[in-house]
Amino acid sequence: MTTDGSALRVVLAEDDVLLREGLGSLLERSGFAIAGQAGSGPELLSLVRENPPDLVVTDIRMPPTHTTEGLEAARAIRAELPEVAILVLSAHAEVEHAMELLASGRGIGYLLKSRVTDVEDFIDTLHRIARGGSVVDPALVQELVSARRRDDPLGVLSPREREVLELMAEGRSNAGIGRRLWVTEGTVEKHVRSILSKLSLPETDDDHRRVIAVVTYLEAR
Repeated sequence: MTTDGSALRVVLAEDDVLLREGLGSLLERSGFAIAGQAGSGPELLSLVRENPPDLVVTDIRMPPTHTTEGLEAARAIRAELPEVAILVLSAHAEVEHAMELLASGRGIGYLLKSRVTDVEDFIDTLHRIARGGSVVDPALVQELVSARRRDDPLGVLSPREREVLELMAEGRSNAGIGRRLWVTEGTVEKHVRSILSKLSLPETDDDHRRVIAVVTYLEAR
């Protein structure tokens, strides 16, 4: 729902017609309004420019080359219509694409297609992105955190701080992290302050900036 109580308007972009229709049906049953469907990057851009939705859900790879058409369309939409939230779906965890996308602003997400099978979590993710949140697929976070080097800068963190860091990078709030780890929000806040201090990252009340700072740091190490 938007702030005025109306259904969130979504444009879907996916060249697999069965998957696209299935997603559309799922979203409609979950209270979203399908504002349009596209099977290519140019078609997606045309739909969004003509009647901007609240949210775009797009595959990365679409015709004609099946490389990064969806990502390129997402870049154009973000540049022209920054108020439109965007979720990019991918069959594989591609760090470079995900980091570039997440650095582009609020209301952005990168999710593996396999995540769509968990309907409740997928719908929650869409709402979080539409509200301006940043969502990173847990598989991507795990890949980043697990790819340690000999001089691993994360070595200064305790096991619990590493857990909190992973959940931060997934876009979870302090309250959400507390619920996942069964600790109080105050305890999570202490861990977050410690993590940011140990990693020499500035504290901020802006959840989006915190996610970007942490994930960018992990990707660059």
